[in-house]
Amino acid sequence: MVEALPQSESASDATSASRPVVSVVVPTFREAANIAELVGRIERAVPDSEIIIVDDNSNDGTDDVVRGLVRSRVRLHVRTAERGLSSAVIAGCRLARAPHIVVMDADLSHPPESIPAMLAELGSGGDFVIGSRYIAGGSTDSAWTFFRRINSLFATALARPLTKLSDPMSGFFAMRTADFQATQDLNPIGYKIALEMLVKGPFRSPREVPIHFADRKRGESKLSLKEQIRYIRHLARLYRFKFLGSRTVSSSSGG
Repeated sequence: MVEALPQSESASDATSASRPVVSVVVPTFREAANIAELVGRIERAVPDSEIIIVDDNSNDGTDDVVRGLVRSRVRLHVRTAERGLSSAVIAGCRLARAPHIVVMDADLSHPPESIPAMLAELGSGGDFVIGSRYIAGGSTDSAWTFFRRINSLFATALARPLTKLSDPMSGFFAMRTADFQATQDLNPIGYKIALEMLVKGPFRSPREVPIHFADRKRGESKLSLKEQIRYIRHLARLYRFKFLGSRTVSSSSGG
């Protein structure tokens, strides 16, 4: 069965027969065409997982698809009063019951088959693990246009003073649940929740594993000029937080 979560439910409210090894958080908005395949691939890659689908009231049948899956550890949380990928990720992480959390997109661009390698890095001393397109062994889909590649690399370069990781723009990452719970003042703008957590969290040993980033085959991309502008605003906030101190950011967080 699929567990449907009301908006007020916390992680401690839910029970399960055995504790999963990892909670896989998947934010969704109009991803009905992709979600069944994604769930199947996650379950094959990490059988001892729970999958938390956080849907922003898609109204495209995403919730019906999830409810139709005959699974014991797929949990559906539909939000009707809030929108946005980053806040959806935070909501899903708060519901996690496992000691580790993996966050990934629903559009099949991130390979669930890489989750075991990410968890292995957490087990060998890493505390925040990115699935990276830009280290040795990583790659992007051949369908990517030249403009898209340049845009991605430029966005990564702008974040370089905040982290030395090669792909902090990745939405595919893993961490310990306790470290997420210790992270304060999360207030991201737009999509780049991993960068927000890296800057504000207690992470001292971030690592990367190579992944192949596949282009979406079904559904529509959520990237837009509006999101790119939000990214610049987000960077400005994080620069102030890191280099001027959190008190300065708190007093000017409306910008």
